[in-house]
Amino acid sequence: MAPQLPQPQVRKSILKFLRSFLGIIRILQIVFGAGLWVTIAASKYDGSIHFVLFVAVLFWLLTLALFFLTLLDKQDLVPLLGGERWLCTNLTHDAVAAVLYLPAIGVMIFKTGRISYCNLEQYTEPCQYKVYLTAAVFACLCCLAYLLSVIYGACRKCLGETTVI
Repeated sequence: MAPQLPQPQVRKSILKFLRSFLGIIRILQIVFGAGLWVTIAASKYDGSIHFVLFVAVLFWLLTLALFFLTLLDKQDLVPLLGGERWLCTNLTHDAVAAVLYLPAIGVMIFKTGRISYCNLEQYTEPCQYKVYLTAAVFACLCCLAYLLSVIYGACRKCLGETTVI
């Protein structure tokens, strides 16, 4: 078990992570991911939107776990994935998230395009166009945040670093 740090050192460690590139990217991933799944869950959805919701919620929860483990410097407690493998774990998570967000973006763009006719002012029936468009934007922002994290992690891995921050 990691030795307990005195209170000021713990605070410095937390602030160091929150101000780091990865800390800021993780916060953006959590915010954009929450925006995506809340937008979808608060509306009527069907069919392939279930896949988008699955991707959004799964990676939102996994990112939340990675964020808090790194924030609290407890990654050594994760069996098989922690310690020296933590950078590879983060890199793999971000790459898989970016890859799965790409079809989710495609689904949201397809669904948005299919109901774009109801965006007219004369159309009086309930319309999901703005909800789907907002979800597509959040999905794009999530994918971009994960891609930035992949690039950052790959650069750190190529430099031979083993720590996340």
